[in-house]
Amino acid sequence: MKGFLEDANYSIGLLDEGATLADVIDNCIYEHTHTGKRAFYVGDLGKLVKKNIQWQNVMAPIKPFYPVRCNSTPGVLEILGTLGVGFACSSKSEMALVQDLGISPENIIYTNPCKQASQIKYAAKAGINIMTCDNDIELKKIARNHLNAKLLLHIATEDITADEEMNMKFGTTLKNCRHLMECAKELGVQIVGVKFHISGSCKELQMYIHAISDARCVFDMAEEFGFKMNMLDIGGGFTGSELQLEEVNHVIRPLLDVYFPKESGVNVIAEPGFYYVSSAFTLAVNIIAKKTVEYDKLLPSGVEQTRNDDEPVFTYYINDGVYGSFASKLSEKLNTIPEVHKKYKEDEPLFASSLWGPSCDELDQIVENCLLPELSVGDWLIFDNMGSGTLGEQSTFNDYQRPLIYYMMSFSDWDEMQDAGIASDTLMKNFFFVPSCIQLSPEDRFSTAA
Repeated sequence: MKGFLEDANYSIGLLDEGATLADVIDNCIYEHTHTGKRAFYVGDLGKLVKKNIQWQNVMAPIKPFYPVRCNSTPGVLEILGTLGVGFACSSKSEMALVQDLGISPENIIYTNPCKQASQIKYAAKAGINIMTCDNDIELKKIARNHLNAKLLLHIATEDITADEEMNMKFGTTLKNCRHLMECAKELGVQIVGVKFHISGSCKELQMYIHAISDARCVFDMAEEFGFKMNMLDIGGGFTGSELQLEEVNHVIRPLLDVYFPKESGVNVIAEPGFYYVSSAFTLAVNIIAKKTVEYDKLLPSGVEQTRNDDEPVFTYYINDGVYGSFASKLSEKLNTIPEVHKKYKEDEPLFASSLWGPSCDELDQIVENCLLPELSVGDWLIFDNMGSGTLGEQSTFNDYQRPLIYYMMSFSDWDEMQDAGIASDTLMKNFFFVPSCIQLSPEDRFSTAA
């Protein structure tokens, strides 16, 4: 049941009807308290199965291509591969990971907007032909290193949100598409489709209307140059909410039916990453140090002080941080709030607190200000929705230990995979039975020894 991020040998615990994910976390904490208080994840792989069913019910026939950078752990990749999901890779290492699962090159796209020549050559050798491009320099580089490349022109969207800067960095204009097609024609490079991306933070779903309309213009333009376009990639930005998925589908379905009907032969794909994995993983961290600080130093600038000066204010240091599982905190807000694992009374006083990683670096702040009961060194905190952007390549800063990963799945989700005929013999070898954990004596609990 234990697995390391770089370890392809892993196992998945099957939970019986009496066991819950909370039981698993309780038992892992029990074991870690006695064997070494290391941070760990519990991944409910059954949620990936549910998300895929939800996708098929709402978004079919749009095929999902999972961005490997979101979470490259072996359990996630193998489950998604078994479910028939394609993969969007941004590096040679990601392509190699997916290939090791036996995924066909036709189900892999190379999406890095700034590709290394050596990695383009690797893709060519591996038969991975579909890749994105948004400028003529990249186009010429691809032409030199991949004779069979099939390009998706990445077009920019006009999303006026917090991600506007990112949209300006990557993606070309409609005007420049004509220039790129002229270059591709001269270089003998195939252009087979269009990609765009609408950020999940975008509240204006009408942006999809503009993006799909622009994509249709590029398809029409391609006909003038004799390119046979057959793929439209609508990108990621899916939050994981079924409501948001239905809202996006409600907006795009009529346009796809008009601009890219089934008889056009255009395959529509998407890149849901956060959607699949975010809610599937829970992170448990341990408090390794604690100190009392002055309240005005804890408050964000511009916030008025309203507390009693006699109340203590606490800073806690945990055994994971921005150089590990909270790396995304450096560029965006934390998508989850800490929960205290130990039981405490409802009327127990709460104190202003901040959470920091183990590096003692000024950037290693996890939570700037929150209210928590007074905690002690050795107590545990739980963070939900930690499956996206937290389980890829991580730093070894300050002797940081990568968290262990415990994969779980309920029997009902396992049965659903079996009934659907999507559980391969290879995958099934990774499963083992976990009884109702909360009923077990300490010596019977599953071990976390290395």
